[in-house]
Amino acid sequence: DNTGGTHTADLSRFPITARTTAIKGRFEGSRFLPYHTRNQINGGALDGKAPILGYAEDPVELFFMHIQGSGRLKTPSGKYIRIGYADKNEHPYVSIGRYMADKGYLKLGQTSMQGIKSYMRQNPQRLAEVLGQNPSYIFFRELAGSSNDGPVGALGTPLMGEYAGAVDRHYITLGAPLFVATAHPVTRKALNRLIMAQDTGSAIKGAVRVDYFWGYGDEAGELAGKQKTTGYVWQLLPNG
Repeated sequence: DNTGGTHTADLSRFPITARTTAIKGRFEGSRFLPYHTRNQINGGALDGKAPILGYAEDPVELFFMHIQGSGRLKTPSGKYIRIGYADKNEHPYVSIGRYMADKGYLKLGQTSMQGIKSYMRQNPQRLAEVLGQNPSYIFFRELAGSSNDGPVGALGTPLMGEYAGAVDRHYITLGAPLFVATAHPVTRKALNRLIMAQDTGSAIKGAVRVDYFWGYGDEAGELAGKQKTTGYVWQLLPNG
């Protein structure tokens, strides 16, 4: 504040956890408040206040792009624009799959990405209710490079399809090689592979949670939505 005035922040209103090292918010007069939630942003809180990269035809696809943190926009001309993570509102990630199961909208075993997308397209009257359960909101930026390159991860490099994973960087070193032992989500055959910890995500919590990147496109999306298998992961470290 270059006027020399003071501002007040009621910390009880902020999503502070044991990991919090800084808080993010907005000024309203002399008060420092938590940043807008997903519901508030979707309701127009930022209308006319933020630059727009594009408009999404499908709010459910946009929601899952928020979870993934990067993707591609297809323009009416057929051109693709790569976008990546720029910032977030710092509200905690909440699983809408769990909410839908608790409400009886879907059975717990049906809360895959495909299951949620199918339900929401058949029940559009519940879009605002369900998507609004996750207050976390991601902001994107346009990325340079070829639109044929994969999405960019937290390391700032394109993710390698079938050889990249997203991790919780509080437990696994970003950029470290990992060996994963799990099962293919469709064939159920063993999937044992060396991958790189190239990305992070707000939904990825814990030492043994890895989101495997199948690539992009419809086929990769189908596999990713079904990949909820258990397994083992080892972080490989230099010997000595």
